[in-house]
Amino acid sequence: MHIVYPRNPTPVTRIPNMKLSDFDYHLPKDRIAQYPLRERDAARMLVIDRATGQITHGSFRDFLKYCRKEDIVVINDTRVRRCRLFGKRVTGGKVEVLLLHHKGKACFESLVKPARIKTGETIIFNGATARGVLTGRNEITFNLKDEKEVYRLGCMPLPPYIKRKPDADDDELYQTVYAQEEGAIAAPTAGLHFTRAMLDTMSGSGVHIAGLTLHVGAGTFKPVKSEDITQHSMDPEYMRIPDQTQRLIKNAQEAQSRIIAVGTTSLRALEAYARGTSEGDTNLFIYPGFKFKVADALLTNFHLPKTTLFMLVCAFAGEKPAKKAYQEAIAQQYRFYSYGDAMLIL
Repeated sequence: MHIVYPRNPTPVTRIPNMKLSDFDYHLPKDRIAQYPLRERDAARMLVIDRATGQITHGSFRDFLKYCRKEDIVVINDTRVRRCRLFGKRVTGGKVEVLLLHHKGKACFESLVKPARIKTGETIIFNGATARGVLTGRNEITFNLKDEKEVYRLGCMPLPPYIKRKPDADDDELYQTVYAQEEGAIAAPTAGLHFTRAMLDTMSGSGVHIAGLTLHVGAGTFKPVKSEDITQHSMDPEYMRIPDQTQRLIKNAQEAQSRIIAVGTTSLRALEAYARGTSEGDTNLFIYPGFKFKVADALLTNFHLPKTTLFMLVCAFAGEKPAKKAYQEAIAQQYRFYSYGDAMLIL
């Protein structure tokens, strides 16, 4: 039976004196990947062994070599919506819209650039029109039938550090091969490296692949503005751990098999589950001092400085090892961020 649990934000123990400036680092702009590799699994992979502190370099195609029989590899099956729209004002000025939440029929809570769009102003998209209603965050109602027609106007919501418009390749490559549950405004990027053939090989070798859903929302990328990071609050994001995945987690823990989280979103969902949420909203914020209860290893990409994602990596790998790994990745010319290379923390 499918049980729906209340969507209550997940509490987090706050530890004082955690400074935002401690999570800063310098990255040369030419290290930010602007395009995906033509072959998903061709990325490089930096590996940190937490037990020894050793850092090794290899290819993502080596990932299976680090897996053991009966390990559980947990993937996030969220699917990215074509929720980024480019339009223009009646006066001709350019407008960019990111659809966040569907509010009914053809009405959406959205982020709009420029922010000076006024209540009641009309924005034109491909011959269709939409009326923007400013409500703190913009609420936009389209003169279309339903949400499906609105999403047809959109394109992939590439992050702002990718300095180009999405193209046809992004429709495929900014989506994991196992994406199923529509609802994300950004891809769970650690999963972009997997191919279907690689997943089949893993399953054939005795490694279990378990799915969960966490719809990546604006909260994942919400800037940390307070110098004391413990004052930051994550926006809630919807997550669900299916019954089959719950059973696999239980069996793995009883057998002392490892649970490997693919991406920070999978890890956050797993740790929210360990704290009582199997379905609902979570605003779990993970930073150094956090006590992990489920995840034994983490596959992730390289993240922006001063972000909650980098703080999570520092919590899991240890602050000093994580920062050392990042500096080595920069020195070794790794590709960073969404379309960049991978890091495996064991």
